[in-house]
Amino acid sequence: MDWIKWLGEHFIGMFDAGGKQFMGLVTGIIPTLVVLLTFTYAVMKFIGEERVNRAIQFASKYMLLRYTLMPILSVLILTNPMAYTFGRFLPEKQKPAFYDSAVSFVHPVTSFFPYANAGELFVYLGIANGIKQAGYSMSELAVRYFIVGIVVILLRGIITELITKYIAKRMEAKSE
Repeated sequence: MDWIKWLGEHFIGMFDAGGKQFMGLVTGIIPTLVVLLTFTYAVMKFIGEERVNRAIQFASKYMLLRYTLMPILSVLILTNPMAYTFGRFLPEKQKPAFYDSAVSFVHPVTSFFPYANAGELFVYLGIANGIKQAGYSMSELAVRYFIVGIVVILLRGIITELITKYIAKRMEAKSE
């Protein structure tokens, strides 16, 4: 009989803990996310969607911008998972590399713009809590996390584009 009592108390305790966590989010990160998202959309409206589209089309012409600026803007403006639709500005042969860059940036972006990938915010917050407990600055972590993310997406984009070209040439040679 004691085990039933224990099970009942701990079962509801799990939901109590979940409720406390939820209230922490409602009074903590959620208002920040809403304000950041509203700000991003306001900037988009102010600049104009057509101008943003032209900037993305311009960036798609150059490898450096294609695998840095494009994924960053796509994740900031459209958030995860809609960010991958920016690939529509690219020829088919460059879409895999763009996707690789964009999908690799959804974690580093959470250091400054948590709304962009709120579902994965726990990854950054877990790292940040460990850094904070160790006595280091969370601001420095955020900057480093973001910069390393940009370097990684550039490298991944370039490497994936080269691999895609290599595979396309091999498939073309096989079909002849």
